Amino acid sequence: MKILITGNLGYVGAWLSKYLRTQYPQAFIAGYDLGYFQQCITTNNFAPERVLDAQYYGDVRNFDENILNGFDSVIHLAAISNDPIGNKFEQVTLDVNYSSSVDIAQKAINKGVKHFVFASSCSVYGAAGDAAKTETSELNPLTAYAKSKVKTEEGLSKLNSENTIITCLRFATACGISDRLRLDLVLNDFVASAMSSKKISILSDGTPWRPLINVKDMARAINWAITRDANNGGNFLICNTGSNTWNYTVKELAEHVQKHFTDITVSVNQDAPPDKRSYRVNFDLFTSLAKGLTPEYDINKTIEELKNGLSSIHFNNIDFRNSSLMRLNVLNTYLENNQLDLNLNWK
Repeated sequence: MKILITGNLGYVGAWLSKYLRTQYPQAFIAGYDLGYFQQCITTNNFAPERVLDAQYYGDVRNFDENILNGFDSVIHLAAISNDPIGNKFEQVTLDVNYSSSVDIAQKAINKGVKHFVFASSCSVYGAAGDAAKTETSELNPLTAYAKSKVKTEEGLSKLNSENTIITCLRFATACGISDRLRLDLVLNDFVASAMSSKKISILSDGTPWRPLINVKDMARAINWAITRDANNGGNFLICNTGSNTWNYTVKELAEHVQKHFTDITVSVNQDAPPDKRSYRVNFDLFTSLAKGLTPEYDINKTIEELKNGLSSIHFNNIDFRNSSLMRLNVLNTYLENNQLDLNLNWK
């Protein structure tokens, strides 16, 4: 078996690489990444890509299809990864997240790759109200990041993939510890805030809904996607990926974190303009197809894991939102140092 992970030098890829190695000790597993966040190691472990057989460096906007020779599966994580970056670099987000994704999928098909897994997002539901959204619900993407995911799903659906099984995993919001931790994710941010300042300040009124999934359960779902056959979901599948038990309002998330610490205050901004990004999600399809893959991590286990992981690296930075633990800050530093151009190409 040969598996390629694009975007492996990021938050999800760091854990996924190690997980797949445990599942397939004899497989040839490789990574492909531009390396923006390679240096963002946040644990005392060795670099997670040490478990790989090969690490390719390159830009998905200029992907050499010959890299795919002999590969059975492509797991496509590479993307401009969140709303703040997407809003600042809208065209780059479209080029990287949409155009390049469809291009690599077509090249994978051309090379006879058996499985192509696309990391999509539940953010495609946008302003969705209180009703839990299924895969057939109306989409209402509000940000450049979410719009790019919708366009990619549409583009992938039009490919002639008779011999390639394509799976679009609409992931809930990621959370949990990783060797390349991000704190620009809601639950991770709240735990970091509780540890560093003993207060959690919710910038909205706290009512928006967010479904969540631990990064380790994301890895298990991806493994299912590279092993499923066409009889289990079809040749092309879009699937909400998470758990019905992990739908929370932002305020509920903060209150759960509060219970794991002492003397933590939680405040909401009642004067904030409404946060339209609010979506509850129904994960029944994933549960029915990926039998036995109910999440191993609940919210309390995830909070404790984050708490212990941050403690192990002596985290106490009250100003972490201006640190390299926020992905946009890393890119801004490269720009300020004239290491990247405005299209996020290395100079």
